Amino acid sequence: MPRQTSRDLRNESRFEVLHALFEIGPSTRQEIVRHTGLSPATVATLVTEFLAEGVLRIATVERSTVGRPYERLTINPDRGRIIGIDVAETYVDATVFDLALGPLGHGEVALDEHENDPAYVVDGIIRAIDSAVETTGTERDRIIGVGVSMPGQVRPDAGVSVFAPNWDWHDVRIEELLEKRLGSSVYVDNPLKAVALAEMWFGVGRVAGSMAVVNLGTGVGAGIAVDGALIRGATNNAGEWGHTLLQLDGRLCRCGRRGCVEAYLGVHGLEMSLAEIDPAHPALQQPLQRGFVDAVAEGLVAGDPALTELARRTSHYLAAGLGDLVNLLNIPYVTLTGWTSAALSEWLIPALLEELPDHVLPGSMQGLTVEASKVPGNAVALGMAAFTLEQFLGRLGLASPASTPTMRRRLRPPA
Repeated sequence: MPRQTSRDLRNESRFEVLHALFEIGPSTRQEIVRHTGLSPATVATLVTEFLAEGVLRIATVERSTVGRPYERLTINPDRGRIIGIDVAETYVDATVFDLALGPLGHGEVALDEHENDPAYVVDGIIRAIDSAVETTGTERDRIIGVGVSMPGQVRPDAGVSVFAPNWDWHDVRIEELLEKRLGSSVYVDNPLKAVALAEMWFGVGRVAGSMAVVNLGTGVGAGIAVDGALIRGATNNAGEWGHTLLQLDGRLCRCGRRGCVEAYLGVHGLEMSLAEIDPAHPALQQPLQRGFVDAVAEGLVAGDPALTELARRTSHYLAAGLGDLVNLLNIPYVTLTGWTSAALSEWLIPALLEELPDHVLPGSMQGLTVEASKVPGNAVALGMAAFTLEQFLGRLGLASPASTPTMRRRLRPPA
């Protein structure tokens, strides 16, 4: 581990002040001191910097019965607008946020999951942004940054989609393509990192420093935080839990291996499971993944026996896969997120909790909480907005710490 410098510590202190205001709301300097453990002098200096840049504002000036009046500070939501974007194989969801990361509105565009040309995907992203901007009445010159989550392996330091298996992408310079179209600074990352950051800022991260955020959709993965730090790995590829082994010599996964967790818990895995149970089931006639998952949810409500068996098998696979994840990391919280989770967690989680003790070591099972994520809205878009806020602070010279990777290139300012 490299030794921390005084600049590193100062950046972390800035982050602690900002994060405190997200957690506890409008606060006095003294309340920030108590919440962060920083010295009064440090908090006073950093608050002055934030106020000078318009990142914070004085919400109220309150008077007590004795002594001087005191100021209650808050993040200034009108300092600018941030767009957080969730790009999946089947859709693009763009959400406009204020600087306090409050959602103002969103736009969504469906993608043809069989179309993989980068120009097609970029066009879908632009159309989703245009829809969100128009819906909220956002003026273009107020957009201070755009955060884009791309599926697969991403290098945020270079703005490159290294590998997106469902699209067969290799080293696509997605950030450059988007900045040419948008004229705004763009930050790209992986959805697993985005959901983990959203959970750290707005979910169970408020009560725990270590967690796994399991994302279920077309792909499967886990965003991981340990002791308050986002785990990225050497090449930003940490969290590919979906490509760990569930069944030796099992189903063929789209990554090329056999028996991966994703081959049983991704949408295609659910389709294969249902085909084993009832090859002629009408849900298998759905041409698109989201239509299939919606049909499964509707059938579960109606008590369809084949879909009830599908939910049982899927919970069984999920318990086994999560058992390995918990045994490896000894984390106290696991939250489920993603569009498949949103549709099916009502049926999956009760069976999962019943079976999980059969797969988790007793020492790791003690105090373990597994639940659907309570992060509001689209967690991927929210996480990307938080990353983009950090990038914006960096451009102001108010960089926050280690959730974003070390930048090896100079960020281009908005045109």
